Amino acid sequence: MNAILTAEQVGRVLPAEVPVTLVQDVSLAVERGEFVAIMGPSGSGKSSLLYLLGLLDTPTSGRILLDGQDTSGFGEDELATTRLQKLGFVFQFHFLLAEFSVLDNVLLPMRRLGALAEDLARQRAEHLLDQLGLREHWHKRPHQISGGQRQRAAIARALANDPLIILADEPTGNLDTRAGANVRQILHDLTREFGKTVIAVTHDLTFAKAADRQIGIVDGLIDPKWRM
Repeated sequence: MNAILTAEQVGRVLPAEVPVTLVQDVSLAVERGEFVAIMGPSGSGKSSLLYLLGLLDTPTSGRILLDGQDTSGFGEDELATTRLQKLGFVFQFHFLLAEFSVLDNVLLPMRRLGALAEDLARQRAEHLLDQLGLREHWHKRPHQISGGQRQRAAIARALANDPLIILADEPTGNLDTRAGANVRQILHDLTREFGKTVIAVTHDLTFAKAADRQIGIVDGLIDPKWRM
């Protein structure tokens, strides 16, 4: 196995008078170029697990290994840089910044990382948007394009720094059938044609069936008997 991301006995518990367990004792490995769907009932811990895998939240037990590195000792600055360099995120609600153009939204991660000169970053952003069918919409604001177009722009933003892994949380959940199918195909193509690793939380059975593997989460635990 050529694992790009590994979780070893990972758990997350929120401190309270009665502690709340979001994820418990999860161990899994995701291979390079694999398309994985995480499924389960509402409140089962799917998104909580995705946020741990994406280094957006910190485990209270266990550890996450990304590209062979143990991230458990990373400080906030190192975590932020690692997310910018190696991870891209797509959410149910695109979270494009309303005050910026589509093009500037895609440029934001590259400007934050600072690895490319401005002209090269702009060329890359334009190329990504062109590949995703948004050439005519570069200079529009998010409210001026459709929901499916906004989600494609969010995918372009996720790809801006050429990450190893795309993590998606219900990426088709707010889209109609046609736009959802388009986003599903784009994510599928990222693994098949470009070797990206995609990990997606979804309730969409059609989306999940397109994945290489489905992981079921129930009450914060991986359910080995999970069936769609």
